Amino acid sequence: MKSLAPKRESSALESFANVKLAPKRDSLVRRPRKVLVRFTRFAFAAIAVSALGVPPAVLATTYEIDPHHSTVAFAVKHMLINTVRGTFKQFMGVIQLDESDLTRSSVTVTIEGATIDTGFPRRDDDLRGPSFLDVAKFPEISFVSTRVEKHAENFILVGSLTMHGVAREVRIPFAYNGKATDQAGVTRIGMEGGLVINRQDWGISYNKVLDNGGLVAANEVQIQLDVEAKKK
Repeated sequence: MKSLAPKRESSALESFANVKLAPKRDSLVRRPRKVLVRFTRFAFAAIAVSALGVPPAVLATTYEIDPHHSTVAFAVKHMLINTVRGTFKQFMGVIQLDESDLTRSSVTVTIEGATIDTGFPRRDDDLRGPSFLDVAKFPEISFVSTRVEKHAENFILVGSLTMHGVAREVRIPFAYNGKATDQAGVTRIGMEGGLVINRQDWGISYNKVLDNGGLVAANEVQIQLDVEAKKK
């Protein structure tokens, strides 16, 4: 039996409420693809940087060593009874300094061997000659760092020292003394360090044994470095 109640028609509001909106293609598809592309590019860049051994953030600042405010000095025992001291008058170098992490820093230095000075011209001529530095064949002494090590609160600069045609690794304990701005507004930094080397390791083998068993010039050479560098 058919109902006699009048058929109820859906209102316009109800019809609108039942409409299912199709998702916007841009919001659900295109944006994730953009994010994916950006992430892929970032990941590729990170892998490339890692493969090249380059730090993710390069914070190093370039400084040039100021020879007028720096000293490359050495000391050698003479005849076991005295210490002869000297310096090199001409040298140049560059420091790449990362103050936030000193282990990311690097140093290169070149010294003119002929500028050796002990205050005694005849001795200096001997040191420039074939028995010692032989500056006619090997005019330069150079150092190129390979890494900086940190041990507790101490730092060691490790690199290759080339002298007399021989390159050998050396380790230089050093201290970073901070930075300051000079009267001209130039930023300067200071470092100091030192090491002891055996000249025989670089083929400087001159020996003359004395009656007391000592050598005219000892094999061990103490090197002291006091460096001031200005921002490039």
